[in-house]
Amino acid sequence: MNNLQTLSIFVLAIALFAQTAGAAETKLGVEVTPFGAYRFGGRFDVKESDEFYELDDSASFGVILNLPHSINTQYEVFYSQQDTKAVFSGAAANDPAVDLDMHVLQLGGTYQGDGETIRPYLAATIGGTYVKVRSAGSGSDTFFSGSIGAGLLFQPYSRLGLRLEARAYGTLTDSKTDLFCQTGPNLSLCAVRIEGNLLSQIETFAGIVFRF
Repeated sequence: MNNLQTLSIFVLAIALFAQTAGAAETKLGVEVTPFGAYRFGGRFDVKESDEFYELDDSASFGVILNLPHSINTQYEVFYSQQDTKAVFSGAAANDPAVDLDMHVLQLGGTYQGDGETIRPYLAATIGGTYVKVRSAGSGSDTFFSGSIGAGLLFQPYSRLGLRLEARAYGTLTDSKTDLFCQTGPNLSLCAVRIEGNLLSQIETFAGIVFRF
């Protein structure tokens, strides 16, 4: 999945919700929130071993589309991208870190509390996480994932606001993918070979809300 494919899926998701959202008459309106973030944690375990690849904490960015459902609820289309490095913990730990891209695309909704200028909210989404390892012999794969978040929405103006949020991700990996495969005279291994392994991360972000 390249950037063009990701954008195409995002546009399709917007189209699927647009007809329903267009019929809803609430004071919330349609919201688009580009954001900057920082993501923490995450590791991929090596099959039948105590070794693992640990992801570096790093900056990330994304965009959120919220479509009205009721006074306190919204549909949500969520996209976030992280460029990071994976560091091997085992015998090859002195090798250079592996560059890795993670793209999260999920659908769900939010529930907002009452308030005029400041509204607390909860968010929950499900979808997929696309992982691409940029090294020879390694591959890419897409995994089922979900997230939950909590934050504050500041809306001092009718068409402009600020969104602050902390979000937890859970990504289910499987035993069939070929991420982090390496071969050499003294090394032959693949990470992400455990059925039902859970990759957990936390992301904090701030975004400017544009309301239409």
